[in-house]
Amino acid sequence: MSATPVDPASGVVYPVGLRLLDREVVVVGGGQVAHRRVAGLLEARARVTVVSPEVTPALEALVGPGAVTWVRRRYEAGDLDGAWYAVAATDDPVVNAAVAEEAERSRVFCARADDRSASSVWTPAVGRQGDLVVGVHGGGDPQRAVGVRDAVLAGLTDGTIRDHAGREAPGGRPGSVVLVGGGPGDPGLITVRGQQAVSQADVVLADHLAPQSLLASLPADVEVIDASKLPRGRYMAQEQINALLVEHARAGKRVVRLKGGDPFVFGRGMEELEACVAAGVPVEVVPGVTSAIGVPGLAGIPVTHRGLTHEFVVVSGHVPPGHPQSLVDWAALGRLRGTIVVLMGVDTAPAIAAALVEHGRAPETPVAVVADGSTPTQHAVRTTLAGLGKTLADEGIRPPAVWVVGEVVRLTAGLAHPR
Repeated sequence: MSATPVDPASGVVYPVGLRLLDREVVVVGGGQVAHRRVAGLLEARARVTVVSPEVTPALEALVGPGAVTWVRRRYEAGDLDGAWYAVAATDDPVVNAAVAEEAERSRVFCARADDRSASSVWTPAVGRQGDLVVGVHGGGDPQRAVGVRDAVLAGLTDGTIRDHAGREAPGGRPGSVVLVGGGPGDPGLITVRGQQAVSQADVVLADHLAPQSLLASLPADVEVIDASKLPRGRYMAQEQINALLVEHARAGKRVVRLKGGDPFVFGRGMEELEACVAAGVPVEVVPGVTSAIGVPGLAGIPVTHRGLTHEFVVVSGHVPPGHPQSLVDWAALGRLRGTIVVLMGVDTAPAIAAALVEHGRAPETPVAVVADGSTPTQHAVRTTLAGLGKTLADEGIRPPAVWVVGEVVRLTAGLAHPR
C-alpha cells in the first residue's frame, strides 16, 4: 500500500481513545494483518469475534482459551450486528468493501486495511509506557507515524523526554521501589521496563555489575548511591541497602535498586522485596537477563541443545565444596550429564572442578570460561575440568566470569570470532 497524503477536503483526523472494555468488535479476516489488529484489541480487553474460513496459528491459539471467538466461514451480511467497531482485513477488496458498507449503514466505525481512503477510522501507530498511551497519525503515511511513535517511546524510555507527572507521588502518597535486573552489563541488554524505571527514578541504588553508562545519563538531581559488593572486598551491607530503600521510599521518592543480572538469581532481591513489603512500601520486580544464560549465549555457547542435553543447572560458587555454608549437593551435580553453569566461582574453581571429577564427571569434560561478559573486554577461554585451575591462573582470569561445564562447550569450536 502506498502512502497517500491527507486530502484537506476530507477534514483532519479527530484523535480519540476508544474504551472497548467488554464491547463487541468484529474482525473480518484471519491473516497477519488481522492478527496484529486482534492483539491490540485484546490489550484493550474488547470482546473480539474473528470471521474467516482460516486463521493464522497465532490467532488459533487465542481461540482455545476463549480470548477470541472464531466464526469459521466467509463474511456474510449481518456479521456486524451488535458491534461497536469493525476491522476489514481480508485479502479480497470486494469483501472488505462489503464490510465497510455494512459498517457505514450501521453507523459502526470501520478500519479497512487495504484502502485507507475508504475507512471511516484510521488506526494510529500506538505505543504504551505503563498507563501512558502514545498514538500517532502520520498524515496518511504509516511509516512516518511509526517513526515518530518509536522516537517518542525511546525518549520516554531513556529519559530524554521527561514524564514529570509520572515521576511525582500524587497527594503526598509514599514513594515506591523498583527492583531492576540490569542484565550482564551491556546497557542494551536491560529490559525496556527496566530502563524506563531508571529514567524515572529519584534515587538509584546501583551495584558495580549493573550497566554503569545508564547512571551517567541520569539528570543531576537524581541521587545515585553506590551499593556495590566487591568479591572478597568492600561492600555495602544488605541490611543497610534494605534500610535505604525503605527510607527513601517513605520520603516520597521513586527508588530503583539497579542490580546486575536478574534480581532473583543470586541477587538477594527477595530480601529487598521482603523488607519493602514489611515496611508497607509499594515494590515492583523487573526481571533481567541473567548472566548464567546471557553471557554464555553472547560467547556462542547454548546452555541446552537438542539431542545433546536436556537439563542445565546454575550454581553459586562463592563457597567451595565442603565449606560449612555450602548448600550445593556436589555429588549429585557430578552425576549429571547436562550443563553446569557456575557463577561467582573464579577463586573456588579448582575445588569445584575436583569435586565434580570426584563424583563422576570425566576429567576431559570441556569447560568454557567467559570473563567480562557483554562488555567491550569480554573474552573466553576453553579448557577441561582437569585443566581449569591452571587455565584460570595462566590467563589471569578475575571476576566477573561465568564458566560452563558440558558438551555444549564443543559446539562453539567452529566459530571464527566468538565475542
